[in-house]
Amino acid sequence: MTGKARPDQLDSDAVQRGMKWGSRLNTELYRRTGGRLGKTWRIGAGLRKPAPVCLLTTTGRKTGQPRTVPLIYMSDDDNVVFVASQGGRATNPMWFGNIVANPRVTVQIGKIKRDMIARAADQAERDRLWPRLVEVYADYDQYQEWTERSIPVVICSPAD
Repeated sequence: MTGKARPDQLDSDAVQRGMKWGSRLNTELYRRTGGRLGKTWRIGAGLRKPAPVCLLTTTGRKTGQPRTVPLIYMSDDDNVVFVASQGGRATNPMWFGNIVANPRVTVQIGKIKRDMIARAADQAERDRLWPRLVEVYADYDQYQEWTERSIPVVICSPAD
């Protein structure tokens, strides 16, 4: 799957600290303003075409504590779809491990919070959704080229 190598500078301590700090700030702004601030991703391909952002809250698989991350998302009927890209790193993001351990999540889009059940898309679903996800945020294709793993697509469906 790999085409080009992931740029080494993306794994620097400074970039990782910046992403962690930016994620926390985005989450706090989003929560305080009901999504008025922090609702779009404007980095990379998002500079030309801002991508929609929502908040995903999982349960930490080791701590049992709620963990919230801002993520680019796409709607697919009643479902909310995410990409566990982690910028093309070799490993899945922690939030993905959390949903594998406990699929009950909360998704906040704007002021609306929904209890949902998350799962990894099967290959047919991934094949159907991937082109639409790349349309939402074009850098996903680049991230897939940078890693040997098949980047998971996550589908969150309304909890009954």
